[in-house]
Amino acid sequence: MVRRTRSRLGRGGVCLLVLGGAGYASAQSAAPPAPERPYGLPLRGAEAEVFLRTAEVTKTKALSVGVTHSEQLTLSDGTRTLKAVRKTIDERDHGVKSLEGGGFAVDFVDSWKYEVAAYELNKLLDLELVPPTIERRLSGKDGSLQMWVEGVMTEWDRMKGHLRPPDPEQWNRQIHTIRLLHALTYNTDFRNLRNELVDPEFRVYAIDFTRAFRVQGFIATEKDLQRFPRAPLERMRALEATSLTEALGRWLTGPEIGGLLERRDRILALVAKRIKEKGEAAVLFP
Repeated sequence: MVRRTRSRLGRGGVCLLVLGGAGYASAQSAAPPAPERPYGLPLRGAEAEVFLRTAEVTKTKALSVGVTHSEQLTLSDGTRTLKAVRKTIDERDHGVKSLEGGGFAVDFVDSWKYEVAAYELNKLLDLELVPPTIERRLSGKDGSLQMWVEGVMTEWDRMKGHLRPPDPEQWNRQIHTIRLLHALTYNTDFRNLRNELVDPEFRVYAIDFTRAFRVQGFIATEKDLQRFPRAPLERMRALEATSLTEALGRWLTGPEIGGLLERRDRILALVAKRIKEKGEAAVLFP
């Protein structure tokens, strides 16, 4: 089993690229091996959240790769025994900070709180991309707890293995939707190919948002935003400060919510521009 993280692996990640043109041709036709064990999310929605909040921790293992010092927990509710990823990092560095992969960040933040916020935003938009994630205090310390996705590879590994999705259009729609989520949350780790997971049916999961939700309102990835899912866009349009504060205010500050709304407005303006240039059918998909 492979799992994800950043350039600092920890749960095996997957690098996701839109297939088409030369990129599609270079990914040689190959089928993923038939899974020998269950894969994907063992629980979803409210059932997963209740399990993560209440199940007893029976085992803790440090994940050896990564800079967030994540842990894999084994949890049991007496009936089911499942795994989850625990993060407690909450690093805030005002001023300019050099990053481990090169470059720098101003007013750097790396926080477990953004993992929970990303999941809650994912729910508001009905994206079903981010694995169930809750806040939980364990051993006297607050942190995020995210359901472990079983039997996945990273997008990095998919590309390295030349594994080609059987349905290119469905694959592309998933990737365009993930790009939208990264742009809306201003996830500065979005280009890490190990921050997306792919299961044997080529379903994609978005992970690692600890460096998301900057206060800046501009879109760093505008050129990547070419196609958009219709229904999530309409839900984005309906977002407003009061409801976002109610849903996300436990994990995001006022300025962070303000930045999210400003990026939302810029994305909607970009969508209108793309439609004007290419036509609605070429820009929006179900």
